[in-house]
Amino acid sequence: MAPAELYAAHLRVLQRFVYYRLPTRADGDDVLQEIALAVLSAKQVPTDAERGKAWLLGLARHKCADWFRRARNDLPLEALLSTPGEPAYTHTRIGLDVRDCLDNLHEADREVLALTYLEDWPQTEVAARLGIPTGTVKSRLHTAKAHFREQYDYEGGRPMKELPLILPEYTIEPIHLPPFEVRCEEIYGWFAVPRLGEKLRWGLYDLPERTRTEYIEMEAVGRASVHGIEGVELTARVLDGPDEDAERRLIAQLTDTYVRYLAESHVQDGVRRCYTFLDGDAFLKNWGFGEDNCGRETLLAPKGLITREGDTLTMAAQSVPFMDVVGRYAATINGKRYDTICLIMPNTCNNVYNKGCCSVQFIDQNGRTVLWRRFNPDNWRIERYGMPWTEKLPENERLTVNGETYVHWYDCITEYIL
Repeated sequence: MAPAELYAAHLRVLQRFVYYRLPTRADGDDVLQEIALAVLSAKQVPTDAERGKAWLLGLARHKCADWFRRARNDLPLEALLSTPGEPAYTHTRIGLDVRDCLDNLHEADREVLALTYLEDWPQTEVAARLGIPTGTVKSRLHTAKAHFREQYDYEGGRPMKELPLILPEYTIEPIHLPPFEVRCEEIYGWFAVPRLGEKLRWGLYDLPERTRTEYIEMEAVGRASVHGIEGVELTARVLDGPDEDAERRLIAQLTDTYVRYLAESHVQDGVRRCYTFLDGDAFLKNWGFGEDNCGRETLLAPKGLITREGDTLTMAAQSVPFMDVVGRYAATINGKRYDTICLIMPNTCNNVYNKGCCSVQFIDQNGRTVLWRRFNPDNWRIERYGMPWTEKLPENERLTVNGETYVHWYDCITEYIL
């Protein structure tokens, strides 16, 4: 079998192998191109089909390892320590959690891990630097890796952080620069990325009291398929709030261009009720977004659909829910400053409970939500609350949207900012 024929015959297998290991589809495509070039330049390839497949997968494994070696300064240590068959974590998971974990290790463990995985020193040089035999480096490295995994809760992902009972003080100031483009893979309204390995807690805080009224824990628990479309299943468990101990299950799909819900289920009156994207309004009014439920675009950039001047928003009428980036802001919260874009979505959902509301979301350069704010139209559900929101929450911030007054109701933050 010719090299080109061998590569073409097993391309689908190679794609599954590579895409599963690398953080993004684009990274996978780069590695696949390297594999193709290596195959085409090989002087000899196996002629037997099964031996050829095994040879290709071995080559793919080496190319993936090369990718991680090149990216070591940007990827988390847990990805470097992963074993074949385990998925690497996305770039949005890198940084502070791993650094914090390293800082909490014993100095000897931290030193040998940093020199080996972050500085990329061979074991002979590590031995010379530390003044110990190479054999001792090997045994110390083995022990340090075990301690790191224990500290990082490696099998179950990183340990989640406890959100405060009171919303931290924050400020939002405009940055007089053009908004940056960013890839945001979070599912709308629930802040988690539908990717294996994701774990996240987030809280809802009423204003002006700033007290936490709901506390949610999200976790990606496995792969799932809904009517033949592949996605990831996430659990959303209420840790604290009106529905404490309740659990909702979501199935969402992340592609190169969109993220969307495929199904939702929850228990009501002792019965688990399940809805999928084929269930019409019963699903779409609560979970659908975009035309034909295409989902939310992952690449966020200004479209010119909404303009903002101070606290005044002007937007063109649209037949389906939409969102737009309206500026760049410095969001300082919990003592940290974030360079963010402001993503605004009017009419956040079609369902009765949220219809007509406006969300204001601040997303940083890692594509993660720093702060999410909800505003209600003044007459929202007035039949239930008995008064307009300007009377119910007279101290809260207001927006003017196409001439109508909106009142700030609550905020959401995630453990990402801690």
